[in-house]
Amino acid sequence: MPHAIRVHQLGGPEVLRWEAIDLPEPEAGQVRVRQSAIGLNFIDVYHRTGLYPPPQLPFTPGLEAAGVVTAVGPGVTGLTPGDRVGYTDVLGAYAEERNLPAERVLTLPDDIAERDAAALLLKGMTAAYLLHRTYAVQAGETILVHAAAGGVGQLLCRWAAHLGATVIGTVGNDAKAAIARDCGCQHPLVWGRDDVVARVRELTAGEGVPVVYDSVGRDSFEVSLDCLRPFGLLASFGQSSGKVPPLDVTRLSAKGSLYLTRPTLMHHIRRRADLTSLAAKLFGAVRSGAVSAGIAQTYPLAEAARAHADLEARRTTGSTVLLP
Repeated sequence: MPHAIRVHQLGGPEVLRWEAIDLPEPEAGQVRVRQSAIGLNFIDVYHRTGLYPPPQLPFTPGLEAAGVVTAVGPGVTGLTPGDRVGYTDVLGAYAEERNLPAERVLTLPDDIAERDAAALLLKGMTAAYLLHRTYAVQAGETILVHAAAGGVGQLLCRWAAHLGATVIGTVGNDAKAAIARDCGCQHPLVWGRDDVVARVRELTAGEGVPVVYDSVGRDSFEVSLDCLRPFGLLASFGQSSGKVPPLDVTRLSAKGSLYLTRPTLMHHIRRRADLTSLAAKLFGAVRSGAVSAGIAQTYPLAEAARAHADLEARRTTGSTVLLP
């Protein structure tokens, strides 16, 4: 009988429980996947705490994993047992085995390892839409990335540098500054020591940056606004420090006719064609050397509570993978 992490009540990491589960045969349009690696993401914390309410209790968290198809349900075409696959938008990833809608599953290319896919799909496609759709970063531009040593942050730094941009990044300490620099962030700034706004203005000849990629939320929001040039865009795509307070939109005008967006990957991949297109862009970036999985730590899936505690305490860097 397979096991999974189950959440029976919302709360801290201690609510993550390792339990045996009943797994029925895949229904019409479904495939069963034996998972080999599961991605850890901050949205998993949001679901566990109820900041993003799960559809019901109990539930299994997690949105990203990779593994091997072991069975297909009626009507499924294009997938057969033995295929290596990954996915990134179906809740319930923290499991040894599970059933999935076939239309949300991606066949992995031969040159993409399952662990890399589990670490890359959600974060990598997030970086892809941020850099190419939310704001199309151009060579010669200077941009600002918060949490530059984190999973998405490292990918944004590597990919933007590959595009020819100069990257300013914020981090929590000198060790993370070194990591960000190794990922292509030319100017890592340490919170609490560097005056981020002043340094950004200095590095841009007083102009400010055209875009800020902000996954931190409450603690960085005001700084982000103050780092933008006129008509600049703040892409607030996460809230690891908490929700951003309500905003008087006239402040966007006062600070330079700024733009503000709160994008999410799920809207960018809601159609099958969009999912496969964005995944192809990500896989191409991996092949070109623009990005890599950047797996910095792994945990047994049964110890997901410890992984969540480390993630929330900012003891992790880069990507984290849970192993069944």
